[in-house]
Amino acid sequence: MNAHRIENWLHDKVHEAADRLMWLGVALLVLGVAALAFPFFSTLVITLFVGWMLVLSGIVTLLGAFSMRGAGPFFGGLLYSLVSIAAGVFIVARPVAGELAVTLALGTVFLIQGAYELYFAYELRPMRAWGWMAGSALASIVLSLIILSGLPVSSLVSLGIVLGVNFVTSGLALVMVAGAARKEFHAKDAIHA
Repeated sequence: MNAHRIENWLHDKVHEAADRLMWLGVALLVLGVAALAFPFFSTLVITLFVGWMLVLSGIVTLLGAFSMRGAGPFFGGLLYSLVSIAAGVFIVARPVAGELAVTLALGTVFLIQGAYELYFAYELRPMRAWGWMAGSALASIVLSLIILSGLPVSSLVSLGIVLGVNFVTSGLALVMVAGAARKEFHAKDAIHA
């Protein structure tokens, strides 16, 4: 596939998903504003959610370990599941200490998200809203650096604030990309009609 065909394919896929992207963007905007309005609460909720997900995934992995054949896979699954359960129970039992670990992980995730969004923005060019996605990418990278440089003091509210800002910027970028995709393809349809 040459670059022009890949670009057209991506633009077609974005147009097909424009309605879903719009709703996802609106949902992220609402959640982001709520997280910003209540940063202590949203930080606690995020931390407890991560703790419970670790417990649940550990239980599922533990059950799966007993269906594995051979000592190596069994003990690997058993070890992983017990570590996941223990980490989850620790975070749920001591959410303030868990906030530090989750904040560190989130800072890393935002860095990766920023790199992905920057690549996605580059691939969206020349669509008019590609700059919004690039702006969201830069916001994710800056937020990541702020999180990682402010540890451990910032972990009490930073999850809520940073996740709120991230959701707002990502939501706004998705709304703008969806709107631009609708306009571009409606304009193309009018030309071909």
